Amino acid sequence: MEKQNVTIYDVARESGVSMATVSRVLNGNSNVRQATKDKVLAVINELDYRPNAVARGLASKKTTTVGVIIPDVTDGYFSSLARGIDDIATMYKYNIILANSDDNPEKEATVLNTLQSKQVDGIIFMGNEINNKLRAEFKRSSCPIVMAGSVDTSYTSPSVNINYVDAVKDETNRLIEHGNNKIAFISGSLRQAINKDYRLKGYKESLKDNGVDFDDKLVFETEGTYDAGYNLAESLWKQKITAAVVTNDELAAGILNGMTDRNISVPEDFELFTSNNTKIAKMVRPQLSSITQPLYDIGAVAMRLLTKIMNKEKVDDRNVILGYGIVERKSTR
Repeated sequence: MEKQNVTIYDVARESGVSMATVSRVLNGNSNVRQATKDKVLAVINELDYRPNAVARGLASKKTTTVGVIIPDVTDGYFSSLARGIDDIATMYKYNIILANSDDNPEKEATVLNTLQSKQVDGIIFMGNEINNKLRAEFKRSSCPIVMAGSVDTSYTSPSVNINYVDAVKDETNRLIEHGNNKIAFISGSLRQAINKDYRLKGYKESLKDNGVDFDDKLVFETEGTYDAGYNLAESLWKQKITAAVVTNDELAAGILNGMTDRNISVPEDFELFTSNNTKIAKMVRPQLSSITQPLYDIGAVAMRLLTKIMNKEKVDDRNVILGYGIVERKSTR
């Protein structure tokens, strides 16, 4: 018998039981005698039977599969979130389909529709920009969607995040306390709400509270990459900027190396605060001061929230805000 042709009918025939009994064994139903269960499991093992998830999904109207949309699988921020998602999915016996969207809103909409065509029970979305087209796709989705580490000013979907405004405000406050009054705000695209409406807002609030005038010439919108940071370093120094708040660790690492390669001492001559505290923050020298986010927990809580919604359980808070911290390392004084 060819393995790929083994069906639940074959298992039932070889075990001498009904297909319903085999199904109860597969689903962990306790209403099966142990001797019968052992016999069925032995046949399943002998035939190397693998239940057809699609067929089971058609029968139960559930595929126990969750789609996860990630903008860049190589990004330490999102991969840490994905670990938390996967662990909780495993705990609740859901399978994961991971889809890379290349941080492209057009592709995100396509990937969203592709996952729904696979009959996933729910979707966790990780992305940096929520545009109107994507919001419309969220609203017409046939399955629940939860956002993890992603913000939407219109609160279209449930989400799990930290308070990005307060976090950036705190790190900016510390740079001002260190005597800096010409502090740059350096981010990826300002089309992204997380940068424009949250992080930049926190930066502005800190300046205002400390009596420092806001200067839009100190706001730098970049591609958010290591190379963008590295190439920006010289310009920051020439403008006599003495410190920077940076929105992601790769960008911050580029600025750091750009400074040190130009013999500019960090933190004596230039202080640097980053935002995600991924492995990069601790791998570079000097190590980067950073906001500390519970990245694993953001993913885990998002997955748990999704399971509640999929199972129609009571949800007390659709937009969960987790705590954050600040760690000062060697890139600040």
